[in-house]
Amino acid sequence: MWFRALIASLALAGLFAPQVAAQTVPTLTVQEVLARNINGTQAQQMRPIPHKIIGNLYYVGSETLSSFLVVTPQGHILINSNFERNVPLIKASVEKLGFSFKDIKILTTSHGHIDHVEGDAMVKEMTGAQVVMMAEDVPVVQKITPGGKPHPVDRIIHDREEVALGGTTLVAHLTPAHTPGCNTWTTTIPEGGKTYNVVILGCGLGTGQLVDQNGKITKEVDQYISSFRLLRTLPCDVFLAAHGPQYNLMAKYANAGNSTNPFIDPEGYKTELDNWEKYFIAQLGMQMQAALNPTRK
Repeated sequence: MWFRALIASLALAGLFAPQVAAQTVPTLTVQEVLARNINGTQAQQMRPIPHKIIGNLYYVGSETLSSFLVVTPQGHILINSNFERNVPLIKASVEKLGFSFKDIKILTTSHGHIDHVEGDAMVKEMTGAQVVMMAEDVPVVQKITPGGKPHPVDRIIHDREEVALGGTTLVAHLTPAHTPGCNTWTTTIPEGGKTYNVVILGCGLGTGQLVDQNGKITKEVDQYISSFRLLRTLPCDVFLAAHGPQYNLMAKYANAGNSTNPFIDPEGYKTELDNWEKYFIAQLGMQMQAALNPTRK
């Protein structure tokens, strides 16, 4: 009963308010959200699709593992090194777009899971870039040491701290629970006489352990609720995320170069938050059921 009361109170608080359906990010059912494979196949993880997003912001990742390049006159910022095996592909994508990989001055990430940060040491070896990490994820990434290489962390940042280079400023927003230091980046990018608000969603919302073996809500539930509320307040014109499927990358990429930039998708951002809220509620409900009604052997 109290679980139902919790969900009702969240709904009354406006957390799960319905949103307008987007044109480019589809509204998914609970089953579709639960079934979505974010990392995809290894072939998808290794399929580079370099392209311009908007202004001085470029994509240098793969079909399912996002890497973003912010190009400035004073060097570049790379968001997400991904797996070590992705680093040569990222380098090739940067060069295909006409930029020098060695001009990367800052390397940061969405969150401290292996599929986003395993390549950090390799990128630093190749470029000398300063590795920037949210404080709460430092203990997490220090355990990721491919080939025995210590994980570099040169600058530790905190919630709402800025990372700036060559006239572009990124703002770090702590959106924890997927990892303790999961980080949603925001920035503003000018193009064609307009300035666009960019949001790079840091991680999935509602994953992991939400209920302990005794049926008690974990701290991650409160963290996810706080993250949802924060994310709803962020102004967003261009919606991006740590994994391509989270912002319907391939459909947008197929339409890139048309008169309307497909990456300008404010309603898609709201819809994807709706999708993750469905996932969160479904996961919480299933874990509550499992804890309160354990399978009898």
